[in-house]
Amino acid sequence: MAKEVSMCTQLQQWSPVKETPGAPSIPPQVGYCFHSPKKHPWRPIMGYEEIEVTPMPSQPITNTMVDPCYTPAGMATEPLRFPNLVTGFDRSPEHAARAALYTRYTQNEWNQNSIKNYNESDAKRNFSERVRNDIMRMLRETDEIGTQGQRDSGRRIGERITDTTFWRNEVSIEMERLVATCEKLNDTRRQLERAIAGIEGPLHIVQECLYHREKRQGLEQVHDAVEQSLLKEVATLRECQDKFRNMLEKVRQQSKNCRATQHELETDLRNKEYALGIDNMCHQLNNFSKGLQFYAGIERYDPTVCDAARWAAASAATLQRSQSERAKAVQMLSDAENLINVSATEIWDQWSNTNSAFTRRIAETIEIKNKLQLHLHKIQQEMFVVEKTLELLNKAIEDKLQPMKVAHTRLQARTARPHLEKCRDDAQNRLVREVCELQETMEALRGKLATAEGTHQTLLGVRAGLEAELRYKSAALFIDRDQCMGLRRGYPVTAAIKA
Repeated sequence: MAKEVSMCTQLQQWSPVKETPGAPSIPPQVGYCFHSPKKHPWRPIMGYEEIEVTPMPSQPITNTMVDPCYTPAGMATEPLRFPNLVTGFDRSPEHAARAALYTRYTQNEWNQNSIKNYNESDAKRNFSERVRNDIMRMLRETDEIGTQGQRDSGRRIGERITDTTFWRNEVSIEMERLVATCEKLNDTRRQLERAIAGIEGPLHIVQECLYHREKRQGLEQVHDAVEQSLLKEVATLRECQDKFRNMLEKVRQQSKNCRATQHELETDLRNKEYALGIDNMCHQLNNFSKGLQFYAGIERYDPTVCDAARWAAASAATLQRSQSERAKAVQMLSDAENLINVSATEIWDQWSNTNSAFTRRIAETIEIKNKLQLHLHKIQQEMFVVEKTLELLNKAIEDKLQPMKVAHTRLQARTARPHLEKCRDDAQNRLVREVCELQETMEALRGKLATAEGTHQTLLGVRAGLEAELRYKSAALFIDRDQCMGLRRGYPVTAAIKA
């Protein structure tokens, strides 16, 4: 591996002579590492070392030292083999003979080379004369071709200017018409946006009416005609709003298409104006014009993208697309205006129907409320009579307690009679029958009392139900008459949509 530049290394001297004990020590060899002047991109940088040779200690040369295959004692690998300059001739005489100098060319070869140079000079001179004659003939032909070509090119450029001017005028007229149509589309777009925003007001009022009616209690939360009309009105408003949004999206898309077509027309008009300027300048150029220059290889560069027929077809297609988009825009303007008028009529009709349903519902609620108040008055009178009956029953039960005590006391006292005197006589039987009769009477009175109390509780429940119904009716009447109709009364629905 190569060492870095300017890096000093300590190299140990190696000698094929076997070291002998007591011999003087050999000083270490000092060298520097240098890089090769030419770098190889396909392999690492190579390096070499410049060293200073130190004379080895004097020692008689022996056959062992001259032998190139000498291996010192203690080495594990074979040493390098170097050619021996002393005994090389004896071993390879042919190699030594090839090292001598010898003559490379003969006299005959030298003469043949001179004759070859003479013949080549004559051939080149004759070829030069033929080339000069061809050049003079070509100069006359090219002068005529250049003049005729410049004349034809000027005429074709003039025709091209006429065609480009015609299509430029057509594109300019069509662009003016398209710009006017785009302005009308923008006005319709703003009108649709105002209509969508105007529906938010009636829709908010209808939703508020539904939210207020959700506050009704009990059976007043009925799916009546008013709620059906409100839900239908919400559906109508949202349907109209969706129609407006769809139409607005179509108008925006058509506006984008018109702007894209307008951009194509503007680009085509700008390109034609630019091309007219270039063609006019080219038509006015001649051999004596200023600013003429050479452009090497310009004839091989082909920047064209189509031929004349395709160019005229492209211009006609651009005009046709513009006319088609303009016709679509005019039809869309008519559809948008009809949609706004029809939707405003539908919304107003549904608004009026909902107000009529509210009026009928309010009248029904007032009538039912008056009837409930009449029934509540009758229930209160009946409850007063039942309460009087309960008082009579309680008094009758209390009146039966004293006779029951007397009968119980007599029976208790007769239990104290002596042995055989404890007989079941008529008095004993009568006392037992009296107690039973009193108990049956009290049970019957208590049953009637329970029935009367149940009736009283039932009347209380009916009264509470009637009072609750009256409260519900009053709350529903307040919601429909004051809150909902207060919001809906006098709102300019049609003006909000057609504004």
